[in-house]
Amino acid sequence: MLTKVIGQKYVSIAKSWIPTLALWGGVGGVALVHFTDWRLFLDYVPIINGKFKKEE
Repeated sequence: MLTKVIGQKYVSIAKSWIPTLALWGGVGGVALVHFTDWRLFLDYVPIINGKFKKEE
C-alpha cells in the first residue's frame, strides 16, 4: 500500500536507510544517557533498579 502512495523507488531507498537510522538512534540513546543523569534512566531497568536505592 505504501508503494502505491510514494513509489517503489523511494520505498527501496527508505529500506536501505533503516540500518543507518537504527545505528544513529542507538548512538543518540547512549549519548543521552551518558550526558544526562544516568540514574534517571537506569531506575526503569528492573535488574539495576534495586542496586541504587536512596536511603531517606
